[in-house]
Amino acid sequence: MSKKVEDLTTLLEPAVAACGFELWGLEFFQQGKHSVLRLFIETEREEGVGIDDCSSVSHQVSGVLDVEDPISGEYTLEVSSPGWDRALFKPSHYIRFIGEEVNVRLTAPIQGRRRFKGHIQAADDVQLSLQVEGVLVQIPLMSIDKANIVPNF
Repeated sequence: MSKKVEDLTTLLEPAVAACGFELWGLEFFQQGKHSVLRLFIETEREEGVGIDDCSSVSHQVSGVLDVEDPISGEYTLEVSSPGWDRALFKPSHYIRFIGEEVNVRLTAPIQGRRRFKGHIQAADDVQLSLQVEGVLVQIPLMSIDKANIVPNF
């Protein structure tokens, strides 16, 4: 996780919690003069996250961002639910989804590959064990660029 994403997460987590949601994760993309800040929010409510929830969180977070001004230049704020193909951001996410199938993209190759698709066998604060084509692959969490659940309908 980049320092900027860490700082934004620390800053915005309390604002999201004040609205009654968990900050599932955050993505920040700098694109020249215009950047994108994308927040994923989660709830334990059975009906999940709705558009009014996203609007409420967006309003709350915008206030914090206006006061603290942590992003220079223009940016777009997006707030949404993690969705069926949710990205996994924290060690607790990998632990929660043990047994599920995931797509994983690495920052550097392991065993000559940067992309893996398999089932999570185990996870802790530093490592992910992934069953890929009958082989158990150990992946350091710090080597993961992006990981998403593969929806099973």
